[in-house]
Amino acid sequence: MDPDLCLIVGLALGLLSLPALLSAISDSRAPRGGGLTLLVAAGLVAYAVNQKPGGYSFEQIPDVFFGVIGGIF
Repeated sequence: MDPDLCLIVGLALGLLSLPALLSAISDSRAPRGGGLTLLVAAGLVAYAVNQKPGGYSFEQIPDVFFGVIGGIF
């Protein structure tokens, strides 16, 4: 799998897991779904960083994002 795609999917999953985590914590429930999603997201980001020589910088993330979206469409 392409490291750029893994990075973007991991960041998107991480962003989407935050409302689930906050909702579960505010309702005094165990954050199982959000926690699992966050773990998968962290794994995807870690895989992407390890597979890309030199890793990623914060300045590269928008270019990677639009490159992945452009490749899909």
